[in-house]
Amino acid sequence: MTDWLGMAARPRSPHPELKARVLARALERRRGIALLAAAAALLLVLAGGGSAYWASRTIRALSAERDTLSARLAALEDTVNTFIHGTATRLVQMPVSTGGRLGAVTIFADGVHHRWLVRCDGLAPNEPDQAYQLWFITDKGMRTAAIMPMDQDRPMVMALEMPTGDAHVIGAAMTIEPREGSAEPRGPMVFHQLL
Repeated sequence: MTDWLGMAARPRSPHPELKARVLARALERRRGIALLAAAAALLLVLAGGGSAYWASRTIRALSAERDTLSARLAALEDTVNTFIHGTATRLVQMPVSTGGRLGAVTIFADGVHHRWLVRCDGLAPNEPDQAYQLWFITDKGMRTAAIMPMDQDRPMVMALEMPTGDAHVIGAAMTIEPREGSAEPRGPMVFHQLL
């Protein structure tokens, strides 16, 4: 606006050293920004690589766990199908009372494969120093079948191999024994059943 009145100052060129300083500062900032951008890109690549490595390890571990669980499930399904649908399977269910509670122990006895599938329902959890101990009653005496510490109030299922040798299994019994088990029944009898 002052130009049209002729009052504006005439433009002057800056001193050469001032021009050089301004240009040098501008170039320094560009280099600093470029270094920051390169560092950020490197950090991004490293973080992405670390995340990819972690994801790869996690996927491999979960795949291995899935394969293990799948194999265990197939084995359990085979065991259950053999017991439930086998023609040589005997079903024996004993009502039991533990800790003032009513429960049941069910035995699927497979005479062909010489295995038992045992399910315990409604049993009271054991004291910290005790466990249920399942016994095979044989024509040669009592033989331990399994030690079953029950710390939680939920059913327990297990597959057991019958004793080999000259002893013939004729029944089952369960007692409450010390946590590590006993060589012969000493504790309170939960049930004693001849098959």
